[in-house]
Amino acid sequence: MGRESVTSLPMKAVILAAGKGTRMGELTANLPKPMVLVEGKPVLEHILTGLRDEAGIRDFFIIIGWCGEVISDYFGDGKRWDVRVSYGEQKVQDGTGKAPEIAQAWVGNDRFLLTYGDILLRPPTDYALLVDAFKEEGVIAVKDGEDLTKGGAVVLNREGFMTDIVEKGSSSQVPANAYYNAGIYLLTPGIFDYTARLEKSPRGEFEFTDALKASAKAGDRLRGVTLRRAWADVRDPSVLAELNSGSNGPMTADSSKSVILSLSKDQPPVSPGLWGTVYAFWKLILRLRPAKRDSAQDDSSFS
Repeated sequence: MGRESVTSLPMKAVILAAGKGTRMGELTANLPKPMVLVEGKPVLEHILTGLRDEAGIRDFFIIIGWCGEVISDYFGDGKRWDVRVSYGEQKVQDGTGKAPEIAQAWVGNDRFLLTYGDILLRPPTDYALLVDAFKEEGVIAVKDGEDLTKGGAVVLNREGFMTDIVEKGSSSQVPANAYYNAGIYLLTPGIFDYTARLEKSPRGEFEFTDALKASAKAGDRLRGVTLRRAWADVRDPSVLAELNSGSNGPMTADSSKSVILSLSKDQPPVSPGLWGTVYAFWKLILRLRPAKRDSAQDDSSFS
């Protein structure tokens, strides 16, 4: 994707929001999945305002599909949120690999953040962490402590750059130096060189992760950055119920849990009642040690 400096270039955001959310049943019967409510606001609104406030992004391109008018009618041109919003429609649901190309002309020569419209960060401060880490050709957000057999396992080398992604592999297929793909990427327009050459996967779809793998194989440096705060893939009613359970719900507990699990994948379970004490203790330790991992950049302290 080229090795020119990207730190001084403008940042835009592309949000993939074309999903129907078939696993959510009646909740998305007439509503795109990114528009389900969390604490009274659509997930997509949480994403937009989080990127605005934490990453300073003001230009958004939302890729819509089924019931897309619900999204465009709600956000309009973005003035209500003091941002600019454009839209493009994914008319053929043929996977995530080709969807970003709908925004290619809009992206132009600018670097951009790409996220799925159902990925929620609570609080959204990790967006700033990802932007700060964008010093090479790209950044891929990863999570520790997740079941790597249920999603994409991002394999990182000792310098913290991606070498491969194993999609829903068995335990024996997932290397020890792998982390869960969190579905948020920071990229340069060079990624479109790889989406243009995609072929359909055995599932019959174009996979965006195949473009990322091709980029890494070509020598592009995609840095893995471990998210520090809580993360959720709003994909079924149970996840949504947890998100709406209140400020003391699972998302708060996960924020502490992710810190512990980032130290060891074999960390034994800890009683929920101990999380507050453990979190406070470990927060102090993190402030006294360099915030760096052997296999993934982790360069932001807690605030």
